[in-house]
Amino acid sequence: MKKSFIFMLALCSGLAFADAPQVANSIDKTAESIAPAFTNPYKDVGNIPVTFPHQPPLVPHSIRGLQVTKNANQCLGCHSPDVAPTTGAPRVPESHFLTRDGQKTEGTSPRRYFCLQCHVQQTNVNPIIQNKFETIRQMQGK
Repeated sequence: MKKSFIFMLALCSGLAFADAPQVANSIDKTAESIAPAFTNPYKDVGNIPVTFPHQPPLVPHSIRGLQVTKNANQCLGCHSPDVAPTTGAPRVPESHFLTRDGQKTEGTSPRRYFCLQCHVQQTNVNPIIQNKFETIRQMQGK
């Protein structure tokens, strides 16, 4: 019995000094990510038509060197509601100022702040894999 007590005591003392594993870092501790290089971006082409319902609009201009990080969002320099009428750029829609619960916020909602998660630059490249995707217009023509 004395041996089992010593064994349990040693086991428990080891657990007391064990660190809990860190599951994830906070955003403050993460490194800034660098966007991959774009090989064949289209030159400023104006608004690009969407090809499926609820598609985020494509970015019709180069985004090379455009800073969208946790500390700065250069997209808002042209697309924010205050500036868009002056620049002629489409303004950020109201949906980007709503929380998950539908409450209006003062600034851009944190879940919509990183524009390039959804809005991507159109590039002229071959598909990585072949697919049978059809646009709405192609489907309606059948």
